[in-house]
Amino acid sequence: MKKLLTTTLFTFILVSIVMGLFCWFVIIKANSSKSETIVYIHENTSLDTLLSTLKTNSAIQNSYSFKVASQIWKLEGKIKPGRYKIEPNKNNKQLVRQFVLGLQEPHNLVLAGNIRTPEKLSSIISEKISSDSLDVYKALTDSALIDSLGFNRYSFPAMFILNTYQIYWTTKPKDLIIRLNKEYHNFWNQERKAKAQALNLTPIQVTTLASIVAQESNLKSEHKKIAGVYINRLKRGMPLQADPTIKFALNDPSIKRILYKHLKIESPYNTYKKAGVPPGPIVLTNEFVIDAVLNYQRHSYLYFCADSSLDGSHNFAITLAQHNRNARAYQAAISKLK
Repeated sequence: MKKLLTTTLFTFILVSIVMGLFCWFVIIKANSSKSETIVYIHENTSLDTLLSTLKTNSAIQNSYSFKVASQIWKLEGKIKPGRYKIEPNKNNKQLVRQFVLGLQEPHNLVLAGNIRTPEKLSSIISEKISSDSLDVYKALTDSALIDSLGFNRYSFPAMFILNTYQIYWTTKPKDLIIRLNKEYHNFWNQERKAKAQALNLTPIQVTTLASIVAQESNLKSEHKKIAGVYINRLKRGMPLQADPTIKFALNDPSIKRILYKHLKIESPYNTYKKAGVPPGPIVLTNEFVIDAVLNYQRHSYLYFCADSSLDGSHNFAITLAQHNRNARAYQAAISKLK
């Protein structure tokens, strides 16, 4: 009897040790890699596919223990899609919980550069979400969605302000557009709206004017001054005569010099023929240029052209005669380069 009790106790201790080691190995022991890893998990991912993805990206150290843990907590069928950051020293229980609850890591959607078309915008967005560029493009050109947000096909680009936005990889195109619409309304606070109203312009018109200003000069120091020229023209009922709008109307931003033949194009963006502000932005712009328009420089200038130094700066003029002299000096400088 004593021998039996000893044997039973020994067996119990042995089993307890084995179970303890098993729990430590499967549940408690850290199993994620020693360095931070990013993995992308698509919809309807199976446990085997998840395991393969984690192994391929070296996100876990021991695939067997993770598989056992996944079976214990019945991970199959519960895997949420997402962009996951696998941090060091996570055990299998923490990893399983992360995929079950969809605890994914947001990342930055950076809207920057010359974005002129929905195709270009679709390409940029699709690189940051799980949807492809075609799905994004369909959402960006969905007339019903655009109309529901208070825009039309011309004014809709005004909603997209160049900036950095934190988003989730699984965000759907329509949801992202609605999110950016909220960002747009947050930007256009009461102070900015009041400044736009003081100019007799709508937020969309201010953004459109800002898109022209941004294309006229790469020098941030000139934006308020150029904006002042256009505001002065609007106040006097003069056409804007902005060359960047002609390039947009011709769908050719590579044009170096606007010729008289270019000015004949029939387009709502031909600011040589059409008075007032065009129906929408010619390029997405950022908040700094929009604010430059809202806080434009007060002066008497009605004209400007590139400086003859060819350094990217501009000469400003009050009269047409002064402007023509500046323009001739610039053309002479250009001719010397040929």
